[in-house]
Amino acid sequence: MTAAGRWRDENAEELDRLRAAVREWREANPDGHPDEMVAALGGQFRPDWEPVLRSVLFRIDLRDTHVTTGVTIITGEDR
Repeated sequence: MTAAGRWRDENAEELDRLRAAVREWREANPDGHPDEMVAALGGQFRPDWEPVLRSVLFRIDLRDTHVTTGVTIITGEDR
């Protein structure tokens, strides 16, 4: 059994690549399920990054909801 990696310790370029891939996937699959996203993108990143992929998708969806509806998100972010 391998220990899960600490994704916050990864380099910024890798995280930027992951964020871009998730955003691109969401734009192409607006009604897609997170499991479908993990299946489509998981092989491009480390195997223990499934939670990271899911969390990035969650954040993207929250931000898009704010842009679309004007609803304030309770995360403390203002962008």
